[in-house]
Amino acid sequence: MQNVTDRTRNPFGMRPDCESFVPGYGDANADFHVIGDHPGVHGGVDAGVPFTDEPWSTAFLSALVEGGLIAGFDEDPATDDGETADPIAAGRTFFSYLHMCVADGVPDEASYDDMERFFDAELRAIAAHVLLPVGARATDHVLRQYTSRAHKTEIDMDALHAEELLGSGWLVLPVKDPAEWTDGDGDRLAAALRELRSTDFRRESDLGRFIAGSDPYLVR
Repeated sequence: MQNVTDRTRNPFGMRPDCESFVPGYGDANADFHVIGDHPGVHGGVDAGVPFTDEPWSTAFLSALVEGGLIAGFDEDPATDDGETADPIAAGRTFFSYLHMCVADGVPDEASYDDMERFFDAELRAIAAHVLLPVGARATDHVLRQYTSRAHKTEIDMDALHAEELLGSGWLVLPVKDPAEWTDGDGDRLAAALRELRSTDFRRESDLGRFIAGSDPYLVR
């Protein structure tokens, strides 16, 4: 299935009830979905794009470029006419947060629960093949909600960083919070992404032969 929108900024028109928010960004037909926590942790308040405006943003986005998930990024995306260009050339990748609203401090659990409907709707609309939760909270949430591994996986981000985990219809590749990266973490992520992209990460089977017509019917 292909989505009909070609908008990169908030392609599904999400409008949470808060004064300021950082909506999803990227390709609505993405193969890869990068999932962060909230703007106070993972940035984007100024540009309105997840994972930007932070001291570690260049290192994080550079690893995604090296891994082939994005084509490039611009740290100063202002154009000659004063408009703001897209800061990330997303390719087949989508970025969003568990909690898209800009909160005063750390959001409470009730606020996370309220934002869940926006995140889940976007995740299922994108239907990416690979989920990349960034940081402990996003990783714990993805493993609990979208895999059967939560009860048997310790949330140790040093151990989980850039390691493939099988989910329920998704591959999951957790990413250590970029603010905590040490030497080698970016290279480790880029190498894992290159290796993943060289494989059949979609893991689809064509069942079209069992139904009428000649169109393929791909299932995971």
